[in-house]
Amino acid sequence: MGFFSYDINKYPPKEMMTIPLIVLVIALIILGITMAQTGMPVKPGIDFAGGTAVTLFTADSTDTIQAYFKDYPLTEAGEGVGGGKYLTFGPLDDTRFRALSAMILEKYPDAKIDQIGESFGKSLQEQAVIALILSFIGMSIVVFLAFRAFVPCVAVIVSAFSDIVIAAALMNLTGIPLTLGTVAALLMLIGYSVDSDILLTNRVLKRQGNLRDKMAGAFTTGIIMTSTAIAAVAAMWIVSSVGQVQIITEISAVILFGLAADIFNTWVFNAGLLRWYIEGRESRGRA
Repeated sequence: MGFFSYDINKYPPKEMMTIPLIVLVIALIILGITMAQTGMPVKPGIDFAGGTAVTLFTADSTDTIQAYFKDYPLTEAGEGVGGGKYLTFGPLDDTRFRALSAMILEKYPDAKIDQIGESFGKSLQEQAVIALILSFIGMSIVVFLAFRAFVPCVAVIVSAFSDIVIAAALMNLTGIPLTLGTVAALLMLIGYSVDSDILLTNRVLKRQGNLRDKMAGAFTTGIIMTSTAIAAVAAMWIVSSVGQVQIITEISAVILFGLAADIFNTWVFNAGLLRWYIEGRESRGRA
């Protein structure tokens, strides 16, 4: 088994499933708290909340910039690409937006100013939610058509759902906002998550042999696949962090959260549920 050993018989199936479910519940609580505070499960970025984004090149420190805009809802002041500064402001009415724009251009005439209206942000929120729901429904249909057995299908779907929920909860804990980029990352996680879950379920249900050996074989293949993906995404995160490309850094971080959760959910929860299902089916067959 190389550097890893995987023994499905080490713990009872119910014990294996309990810990991942507890983690899922904790993640759901975190999302619930954020939703009560912001109206969305993950703190919305400017794409969904609306506001003003400003890119400027200046030698002024972040503290100086924050002091200059103290009368406006400056929500973020960070480093941009090439030594620039990236600022975001909360939603403003037309009068205050024009005043802010004049104030920016007076001091920083080369600044780039982009505004996203609050109503447009809410429209994007609805579209993002619909995209996530439709993607998940489509994935669920494909899984049911592939296996045509209730418990194995539930195992795949719950594991994928838990991966996304845990990734979203970690976004809240690490301060990564929900933007168009991070929504795309969550959508990609559906594919990443289902891949390893289907590998495990397919090996267990459709191959002959001892359950322990089939699980161990699936684990060897699956952990290599996931580790390769983690290495590639981690490299992307490092490069984008050094290069200060914020959106790529956030996307890669979200994918890393989901891939880490996928190892836990696939090889603990999904494996435990499949073992419980198969052992129950075999005991009923002997009765």
